[in-house]
Amino acid sequence: MDYIKIRFTNDFDDSGPGRSMSELFQSMSPMFAFSKTTWKPQLDIYETSEKIYVTAEIPGVEKEDLELEVSPRAIRISGKRTGAPPAANGRYRLAEIQYGPFERILHLKTPVDTENITAKYKNGFLYVEITKLPHRTRQNIPINTE
Repeated sequence: MDYIKIRFTNDFDDSGPGRSMSELFQSMSPMFAFSKTTWKPQLDIYETSEKIYVTAEIPGVEKEDLELEVSPRAIRISGKRTGAPPAANGRYRLAEIQYGPFERILHLKTPVDTENITAKYKNGFLYVEITKLPHRTRQNIPINTE
């Protein structure tokens, strides 16, 4: 059985204002990409009281070119889509398919169990199932006078 690489970490590059500006310009035209990331796969995120389900649409990406990193508060899906080189004596009439590296970082509102995650890649879709950690309840602590 082949496995998708999953790496556990405690920190991710925080999305700062420079990254937001890059995303704004990149959405208008890929030529305005300020970083190495040239495209972002589409995602569906579904949540129940116990789990978070993420589906990433990444056709044309080999499973070996995918990476999934998980921390208690975020997940990072990254990889690379390579394309066939154009013929030496031809030229593009239309080029809409985006190739190159990609990255999606999802910051989660609820902490997740980094030991209880499954990932499956099939027909160009990455399916990730993440178990949430139980909510911690507040507890009143008595204060002694002694």
